[in-house]
Amino acid sequence: MTAEQNSKLPPETEVDFINLARTFWEGRIVVSKLIAISIFIGFFVAILIPNEFTASSTMVPQITDPKSKLSSISGGLSGLSGLAAMAGINLNTATGSELSPSTYSSIISSVPFQLELMKTPLNFEKLDSQVTLYDYYTKIKFRNPFFKYTLGLPSLIIKTIKGEKKNKYRSTSAANHLYFLTEKQIEVQKIIEKQVEISINDKDAVVLLNCSLPEAYAAAQLTYHAQELLQRYITEFKIEKAQSDQEFIQQRYDEAKKNYQAAQQQLASFRDRNKYMSTAIAKTEEERLTGEYTLVTGVYTELAKKLEQAKIQVKEETPVFTIIKPVSVPIEKATPNRPLILAISAFIGLIVGTLLVLGKDFLIQTRDKWRSYNLSKLSNT
Repeated sequence: MTAEQNSKLPPETEVDFINLARTFWEGRIVVSKLIAISIFIGFFVAILIPNEFTASSTMVPQITDPKSKLSSISGGLSGLSGLAAMAGINLNTATGSELSPSTYSSIISSVPFQLELMKTPLNFEKLDSQVTLYDYYTKIKFRNPFFKYTLGLPSLIIKTIKGEKKNKYRSTSAANHLYFLTEKQIEVQKIIEKQVEISINDKDAVVLLNCSLPEAYAAAQLTYHAQELLQRYITEFKIEKAQSDQEFIQQRYDEAKKNYQAAQQQLASFRDRNKYMSTAIAKTEEERLTGEYTLVTGVYTELAKKLEQAKIQVKEETPVFTIIKPVSVPIEKATPNRPLILAISAFIGLIVGTLLVLGKDFLIQTRDKWRSYNLSKLSNT
């Protein structure tokens, strides 16, 4: 390539690092001011963010192996499967009745669980008596005044004008199975969704439960109660079918017991009345009563066995939880990390100041080039 061809090529754009350094040094005062302003804003934000303490608990649910269940239970209950099917109940033992730990998060986020969690009595330092989680967030723990009367002012005005919505639906038999939450309950529910977290290690089936509150002891209380509540819900879901089977057998057992006692009483009364009679009619009646007594005795005995088997099955289906890490009162707060907030604020101030100084110089150079280009164009014309 000749020198003439090289002269026709557009000039390459080169970064003048010396010029950039000089521009940055000349604008160091502006950068320093922006860093100071950012640190001041970060300090203000860090002070406004309330402290949060996080308590945790780690447990492992002992899942029963379906193959290890007692074979006698399934064999014993199968004798009543036809009778139970007529009543709309299935007594066949299912091998897929295990409740996977992955469903625990759905239990935590369910409305019944959160409503019960709202009723948890907690102790706070500045209060003489225990208060529920619902009362704490609706009557005691108000939002930060700065955010409440600045960013949250429009929603506050709207809520004041409209007022709290009331349930306009009448209570019916179907409505008794539905949940009607008030606006305050929904607000507390949203807080619970953020402050009560659960994580599952699918490999080891380890369940980690975390609860956060502004005070350490209250956070530990909430975690302990949430742990017990979760265990109760899991147990109820797990043994629901086994309990239904037991209740059905218990009802049949009570009926068979009454029939057994009635047949026994009838046979004994007949024998007492006809102790010295040897007629054919008396013998035939005694044989009939004896047959009925033998029949109801067999049913009663069989149901007694199956009732004990059903009780064993309920005990076997009841899950066992191994607590690896019990709940303890946290010592250090989890959030906010104020030094980190200040460091991030200073970094943002540095970036904004640098872009402002260099951007201003770039705009000045661009403006000068544009003016020189217009002047050269006019001179050529």
